[in-house]
Amino acid sequence: MKRLSVLLSLVMLASIVLTACGSAPAATEAPAAPPTEAPTAVPAFAPAKLEAPDCNYGGNIKSIEAVDELTVKFTFCAPEPAFIAKVGSVEAFDIYDEGYLKEIGGDAAKLNENPVGTGPYIVKEWVRGDHITFEANPNYFGTKPANTTFILKWNKEAAARLLDLQAGNVSGIAEVTSDDLATIAADANLKLAPRKINNFLYLGINNAIPPFDNEKVRQAFAMLINKQQIVDDFYAPGSVAATQFVPPGVKPGYTDGFVDTTYDVAKGVEMLKAEGFDFEKEYTLSYAERTRPYFPQPTKIAQAVQAQLAEAGIKVKLEMEEWATYLPATREGKKELFFLGWSEDYPDATNWYDVFLMGTSKSFGAPFSDMTELISKAGKSGDPVERQKMYDEVNKLYAQHVPTIVIAHGTVNQAYLATVENVEIGPYNENFPQMKTPDGTVIFSQDGEPVSLMCADETDGNSFRACNLIFSKLYTFTTTSIAEPDLAESCTGNADATEWTCVLKKGVVFSNGAALDANDVVASFSIGMDYKNPLRKGNTGAFQYFKDLLGPKVINQPAE
Repeated sequence: MKRLSVLLSLVMLASIVLTACGSAPAATEAPAAPPTEAPTAVPAFAPAKLEAPDCNYGGNIKSIEAVDELTVKFTFCAPEPAFIAKVGSVEAFDIYDEGYLKEIGGDAAKLNENPVGTGPYIVKEWVRGDHITFEANPNYFGTKPANTTFILKWNKEAAARLLDLQAGNVSGIAEVTSDDLATIAADANLKLAPRKINNFLYLGINNAIPPFDNEKVRQAFAMLINKQQIVDDFYAPGSVAATQFVPPGVKPGYTDGFVDTTYDVAKGVEMLKAEGFDFEKEYTLSYAERTRPYFPQPTKIAQAVQAQLAEAGIKVKLEMEEWATYLPATREGKKELFFLGWSEDYPDATNWYDVFLMGTSKSFGAPFSDMTELISKAGKSGDPVERQKMYDEVNKLYAQHVPTIVIAHGTVNQAYLATVENVEIGPYNENFPQMKTPDGTVIFSQDGEPVSLMCADETDGNSFRACNLIFSKLYTFTTTSIAEPDLAESCTGNADATEWTCVLKKGVVFSNGAALDANDVVASFSIGMDYKNPLRKGNTGAFQYFKDLLGPKVINQPAE
């Protein structure tokens, strides 16, 4: 048997050799097909959810959940009738790619290097201290930009911005001051672009710092500011001196015929003396040199208030700081007297009373419970008549407590080269993507550099202007005061506005190619609404707007 086995082996070996030399007959069977790879399984969609353990944490979000890939539901602890206006307002509610957030660890510094969004533009370069160049996003789901390139520049000097415009170095400029209106009107190469928007400038008072913990002292200070004189000297035509907390255009909110404080130096000084006010001490009034519609000439206005207080015998030192450090310092309660202001984000009183008077930041010190109770109740009411009655009472309490001194409501103007076509300026946004220039490039100059491009953690308008070009929200304001669907096809509320269900548009992809789904929405809101979220890093970590509009506290926020 062994010998037969060897013989068979030799025959087989000879056959192999003959085949290799080409002498063997051709094979009659087809070669075996290569093995095929099993198709890669697409992971099943795993819906994400953020949920508060209960509604006692101090905020209004009860849960945010992905119902399916294109449906997300917001559930609130109390009615949220202004939901669509809120989520469509500020760039704090931009929607990010969840996968990219995880990749960068929620770090604004990393996002600044490569912002990934669903907006009309992507960032080509950011030259720190000079400009950001944007180019059209090839993945954009909306109307493609009419210009091939958009460049955002900045210069804190209004006069320098105007010179740049006159020289043709820029297409348009922000924050035109009253001093420049006549020059622009007389130049046939330029055109004004007015913006109608509610705003205010206020002198902030921190009631946690003596002597401003004394209500009578705050009331006296309010009497010492000649608001009308400041408006006459430094504001553009159409601006008005403030008579109460909100501007006349905020309705419900503004109380017709009500004046919270009358200018009266003698009475103010008498009140201060009665309270034992120290006239020998020097007090610090802080501000930043950032021109705004409500703060058109910062240093001159600060000097004017300094002089008015000096007439009452009060010594005031002016302290000017850089914006990037100044704004966080005020929110952390480190300033005793300071200038800041506000331009409306969306047309509702909650954008005023809830943001400033509910104690969401430490700027003014401790909030006043009699005010916060009424403000909270008014914000949840869908009845405009009842809301107005409550805000009437809030306005009276504001005059009593004086958490801040509102000074003026300014008019707003931008200016453009006459050759720029299709310029439309809404109350909240400009239509930059649809503006046209002869060379296809739009260059716009504002008064400061963006702080960061992760606007979920910003409150800065200059940052918002940049983020609005890169990112999208569920809803957005274009050039009207009506929020329009953006990433959402629709958001529908239940009968009492405690639940809002949003259906996302199909086929939307981020600039990195990732498809938009409901988990991206949950992730984007979670970094702001959940204090323990591992991706809650951002720039400062404050995520202030989530507290201001959906708070006043966020989920898992530690007790102070």
